[in-house]
Amino acid sequence: MHVVVVGCGRVGAGLARACQEMGHTVAVIDRRPKAFIRLPEDFSGRTVVGVGFDRDRLQDAGISEAGALAAVTNGDNSNILVARVARETFGVERVVARIYDPRRAAIYERLGVPTIATVQWATERVLHRILPERPAVDWIDPSAKVVLLERPLPSFRAGHPVADLEIDGRARVVALTRLGVAQIPTAGFVAQEGDTLHVVVSGDHVEDFDQHLAEAAPAGRSH
Repeated sequence: MHVVVVGCGRVGAGLARACQEMGHTVAVIDRRPKAFIRLPEDFSGRTVVGVGFDRDRLQDAGISEAGALAAVTNGDNSNILVARVARETFGVERVVARIYDPRRAAIYERLGVPTIATVQWATERVLHRILPERPAVDWIDPSAKVVLLERPLPSFRAGHPVADLEIDGRARVVALTRLGVAQIPTAGFVAQEGDTLHVVVSGDHVEDFDQHLAEAAPAGRSH
């Protein structure tokens, strides 16, 4: 597959390197010629000097045969414009834009432009490191409608089915880590002390789930 990367900062250069290592052809666009020094010495793709929403520069980068485009400059407006041009003008199927403002990311997601809200993601990861006692949010979609939580299993929940931990339509256990090994729980799977839960939760019901998890398991369901 041919991949176009717009923006040759640390993220863009890393994407270009990773795509090339996986056997894809790559073209990188950046308005600063010096930016390309971030690319590895063995980079064999195209480098195009210019702004990423310039259709001629996109053509120079091979947008017509591209299967994917990543807009990762340091400007939200530029990234969204590039993504929309790639999708709407050139019909690129896989398009993603990096957005610093999580509120704008949510708006663009609803408009059908996949985004990565870097500030939101980075904020959550830093908080998880400096405040480990804080309930962790491992991932949040840009619209904030769905989040992925990591929670230790309360000891009094051990011996009960994982299904007891779920809330219909609001929270579902999608994976469980036991003794350092992650697995997808099957129907009737019983939780054990020391397990770590990975739970998908509706964005406005995180507190509800935490309260539910802290409550005693239903009587008569222990194993």
